[in-house]
Amino acid sequence: MAHAPQIKVPATYMRGGTSKGVFFSLNDLPPAARVPGPARDRLLLRVIGSPDPYGKQIDGMGAATSSTSKTVILSKSEKPDHDVDYLFGQVSIDTAFVDWSGNCGNLSAAVGPFAIRNRLVDASRLPQDGAAVIRIWQANIGKTIIAHVPITGGEVQETGDFELDGVTFPAAEVQLEFLDPAEEGEGGALFPTGKLIDTLEVPGIGAFQATMINAGIPTIFLEAEALGYTGTELQDAINNDAAALKKFETIRAYGAVKMGLISKVEEAASRQHTPKVAFVSVPKAYTASSGKKIGAEDVDLLVRAMSMGKLHHAMMGTASVAIATAAAVTGTVVNQAAGGGAPEAVCFGHPSGTLRVGSKAELKDGQWIVSKAIMSRSARVLMQGWVWVPFEA
Repeated sequence: MAHAPQIKVPATYMRGGTSKGVFFSLNDLPPAARVPGPARDRLLLRVIGSPDPYGKQIDGMGAATSSTSKTVILSKSEKPDHDVDYLFGQVSIDTAFVDWSGNCGNLSAAVGPFAIRNRLVDASRLPQDGAAVIRIWQANIGKTIIAHVPITGGEVQETGDFELDGVTFPAAEVQLEFLDPAEEGEGGALFPTGKLIDTLEVPGIGAFQATMINAGIPTIFLEAEALGYTGTELQDAINNDAAALKKFETIRAYGAVKMGLISKVEEAASRQHTPKVAFVSVPKAYTASSGKKIGAEDVDLLVRAMSMGKLHHAMMGTASVAIATAAAVTGTVVNQAAGGGAPEAVCFGHPSGTLRVGSKAELKDGQWIVSKAIMSRSARVLMQGWVWVPFEA
């Protein structure tokens, strides 16, 4: 009987924001996996340890959560005025599926550091000390991200005193600018239905006031109270409730149809990464998962978000862009929870703590336009070398 050989592939295991993933340089992949298709997906699934009916990913690099079942492929950019092309693959835990439909905002923070370390950025563009401005082409959604990566003594600085709720230890701050974050290819507009608030009818569940937005990542925002929640929930309150998870997935499927992302609800199963579903509330005091006390006066609003069928332990970076953008547009569900007006920055509470994000929106010729969204993250190399994987092209 023939057995698939183990091959070794150069790889870097990195934390970016509140996520972790396996990073590859495109040219280091086996030739069959350097192009999109089944071979690439099979390789990445096996690297991460999916599909795993046990839900643990013991035989791979994944750690059995949506935040840690991620892969990134980087290469020198083919786009003018960009340094690196960034492709993100969200790997399903229990099914043989890699979702290429969206970006990971958290891992975006690790793209610049990886690109610098792996000589994907022209050395002439790197300072000896200061911030390297890395121009990233996000290939999944066709958008530009600008990463400000701290450099000390000619090397990427990873340690520092920047604290990010959801990450245990402080690190160096990486500021990210998401330029023109509206996803034109995903429904054609910032608000694909043309409305700031829609009535989303979900058969068998109910009708909800919802803001559906294409910014950072397609996201459906709902009111916490309409779902029977307070907005202060932590992971166990949702993730240990099978009925709640089923309800959120059904809402997500019908919302995806209304946003024009899919044509029928059955297609949602093959598009697990997008859209996201989040619920918002006015500020309330709560205790974060770390035990940190969050006061109502510490935040402008509360947000909880679902990712790959589960409540996220903190907040996805791309969803943070959606939050910042929706908060800046007067009249959205998010803006109302934040107190109205036209804020250029908000601090929101999530299960692990708080996060401040910024965005500027303006109304031009009847259309809302957002030029950029800004947030800070951190990143660190956890391990570098080779990942061993059984693989035949």
